[in-house]
Amino acid sequence: MRSERGWAGVICCFVLFIVVCLFLLLNMKGAIRASGHPELGLLFFVIPGAVASFMSSKQRVLVPLLGAILATPVCLVVMRFWIFSNRSFLQELAWIFSAVFWCALGALFFLFISGLIEARRGRG
Repeated sequence: MRSERGWAGVICCFVLFIVVCLFLLLNMKGAIRASGHPELGLLFFVIPGAVASFMSSKQRVLVPLLGAILATPVCLVVMRFWIFSNRSFLQELAWIFSAVFWCALGALFFLFISGLIEARRGRG
């Protein structure tokens, strides 16, 4: 049972990471660029990390990180071949690695919040 929940977390993060990547590449392209802060879209990658951390029972940081790392090549292929961008490959690689960082940070944030809730229950 425990390993099934781990794989569910990996698959959940994999799918959500790709969905967030496609959403940012297709829908938010003009809005984020027009605001002058294109890096703000990377904050959406916190969501797959937090959801995958919620789905897994053990290794709540490694499971989302593994899902994000597995989704990275898929997102790079989509960015290079189906969505025409004016960025170089190294810029896209840096963007996707920072997305992996934000995904892991989302998992850490969920772990922090769940720890606070458990500590609060233990005191009360």
